[in-house]
Amino acid sequence: VQLQASGGGLVQPGGSLRLSCAASGSIFSTNDMGWYRQAPGKQRDLVAGITSGGSTNYADSVKGRFTISRDNAKNTVYLQMSSLKPEDTAVYYCYADVQRSRWGRSLPYWGQGTQVTVSS
Repeated sequence: VQLQASGGGLVQPGGSLRLSCAASGSIFSTNDMGWYRQAPGKQRDLVAGITSGGSTNYADSVKGRFTISRDNAKNTVYLQMSSLKPEDTAVYYCYADVQRSRWGRSLPYWGQGTQVTVSS
């Protein structure tokens, strides 16, 4: 199973970006998906998560500014980021809990990370 993240880049404060992350490979079902981020010298923290049924949760720091969504048919998770602040600068990592067969366990997989830089 591979997760391919895209959509990062440089944006000015107040701007927007949309991250995408597609899971591919031997997949029976994709359960929880989401995004973490890690700024230099800091730990990796949860940004937002979404269940297969569409329930979402967000870090307090991004509530009202970020929106997570998913396309189950494409095994893809999105993160729409608006009103970006310099403190949102980090490497963003997507994850997915993937079940590879009907009888297999659901295991976590990670994307390679995409850099988001918010600066004027």
